[in-house]
Amino acid sequence: MDGTKRSNINIGDKVMVVQKQDQSSGKLTEGVVMKILTNSPNHHHGIKVMLENGIVGRVKEIPPK
Repeated sequence: MDGTKRSNINIGDKVMVVQKQDQSSGKLTEGVVMKILTNSPNHHHGIKVMLENGIVGRVKEIPPK
């Protein structure tokens, strides 16, 4: 699913995010959404979220449930 639309992301969803320091390598980190930080309905680089472990990143993938 598309991580650029805020409506696709819910608190408690498992997602794959790219952290700021990993943007050049594209390394993804898996986690569960604790907080949605982007207020706009869309963002072309991905919606910024905070995971339950405190990691902040932009959603690149939402695995199927």
